[in-house]
Formats: sequence, C-alpha cells, structure tokens
Amino acid sequence: MSNTYQRQDNRAVNELRNISFQNNIAPYATGSTLIEWGDTRVICGVSVEESVPRWMQDQDGGWITAEYSMLPYSTLDRKKRDVNRGKLDGRSTEIQRLIGRSMRSAIDLKKVGSKTFWIDCDVLQADGGTRTASITGAYVAMGLAVNKMIAEGKLEENPFLDPVAAVSVGIVEGTALLDLCYVEDVAAEVDMNLVMTTTGQYIEIQGTGEEATFSPDQLSVLLGLGREGVDLLGSLQKDAISRG
Repeated sequence: MSNTYQRQDNRAVNELRNISFQNNIAPYATGSTLIEWGDTRVICGVSVEESVPRWMQDQDGGWITAEYSMLPYSTLDRKKRDVNRGKLDGRSTEIQRLIGRSMRSAIDLKKVGSKTFWIDCDVLQADGGTRTASITGAYVAMGLAVNKMIAEGKLEENPFLDPVAAVSVGIVEGTALLDLCYVEDVAAEVDMNLVMTTTGQYIEIQGTGEEATFSPDQLSVLLGLGREGVDLLGSLQKDAISRG
C-alpha cells in the first residue's frame, strides 16, 4: 500500500488532528464538553432522568439514549433543521443510535439504577468525523456526569467498564490514513469508522469501498491505524475527565 499521499494539513498518515475538550460548556447539563477535533466542533451534554422507559420498568438497571443534530450553520451550505422538515433524516437517526449503543457498551447499566442518561450531541461545525467526535466527546461528558453524581451521592459506585472512543480511517490515493478530514473523506476509495474500547475490543465497524474494493491486508492495516488512534484518544479522554 502506498504511503506517498500528501495530506493537505501535512499530518503523518497515522496522526490525529488536534483535539481538545472544553468541559462544563452547558452548565445545566449534568456533564458536558465541547470537543474540538480539527475544524469539527461538537457540544456533548448529558442529562439524567430518575426513571427509565416504560418497556424497561420490569428490568434491572438504567438506560442510555442519544440525540444527534447538525446545526444549520455547521456546514458550508445551510442544513435545514429536522423540526422544519417534519422528520429526522436517516443519517441523524443512524448516528444517534450509534452513539447510544457505544455508550451502553461503556457502562454497567445495572449499577446506575432506574435512571435514563440522555446524551445530546450538537454539531457546531463539520469538517469530517462528526460521528466519531460525538462518540469520543460523549464518553467525556458521561465521565463528568458520573463523577458529579458520585460526589453528590446520587450514584453509589462507578459504573464504567472500559473507556470507549471512535475514529475514522480510510484509503485515499492508495494510502491508508488515520482520521480523515472532509476533503479526504470525499476523496476516499475506502472509508471506515471504528468504535472501540481502549482495551482493543470492537463495538462497531462501519466500512465501505467507495466504488472500490479492499483486501484483507488493507483491512488489517486500517484496523491497526484505528487501534493506534483509539489508544491516543483514550489518553486525551482520561486527561479531560480528570480535569473535571
């Protein structure tokens, strides 16, 4: 596989964009952070209800669900609000379900009691990787929310399992790349999103050849890049949560 592709921001093929977290961006949320991932910016907020959905009332434990939206000015061409279209578009529905599944993999739901954690991810600016930024930021917001609840006596123990993060990988002009920006994403022959624990367990793999195929060897290279990226993201998440 080629390694000759020149990235527009001069990153190495295995280099993430600059990532930062601004915590407590939404003071009325139980936990919140603004994740800035290159030129992609997403606010992730967690709210907690002292109840569970009706279909869960006979079960032991809590629930985690998510909502995802791109604000009208987050893209070059104004994106209509879903409320004005009368329905949630398919992409937003798919992404918010992915966020919910990812966070449920990070939490022992039996330890949170009869509570529902609502995760809201609002994209302020999009330059590729909004779903991976939302998942990675959601984990930080959940960590902040859980720590606050433990401090306030609303949770008896830490319900976290393994840390969870997400990153994109892809092949552009025959070169395997970690963390695709929008320009790279559009040009990719292969595009993949990986949701993983920092212990190397996969939660979800979303990958496709864009008018192309890819070999088992290329897939192995992409998975290795993704694992490397998730390891780095886990360290950034840990530091962000520890800052409170």
